[in-house]
Amino acid sequence: MKGLLLDQGLPRSATRLLVELGFVAVHVADVDMSEASDREILEYARAQNLIVVTLDADFHMLLAAIGAASPSVIRLRQQGLSGKEAAVVIRTVLERGYEMLDRGAVASATKASIRFKRLPLQRTK
Repeated sequence: MKGLLLDQGLPRSATRLLVELGFVAVHVADVDMSEASDREILEYARAQNLIVVTLDADFHMLLAAIGAASPSVIRLRQQGLSGKEAAVVIRTVLERGYEMLDRGAVASATKASIRFKRLPLQRTK
């Protein structure tokens, strides 16, 4: 199973909870990338074979702009999540769509739904 790279906006405690649930997870702060650009985070995740987890819509836009087939990105569309809440949502996304994410996809999760799209994304005009 691919590991997870949690972006700066997510609680670091979510990383610990995911590890306790049996996932491989690291927070950008743990790999000295707290101030890295979105593009640098994508490159790191691609090189390390990690799925990016973020609150930021820019990751999906960047992947579409460059026509990238990886890395997969999970966007949580819920601000202010506690570490426990974030870990539960991330686990749910992985349970429902890990096979797609493993092959290259983006996921967008709200309280009511999870949507998946395969990579590369179509560019919008």
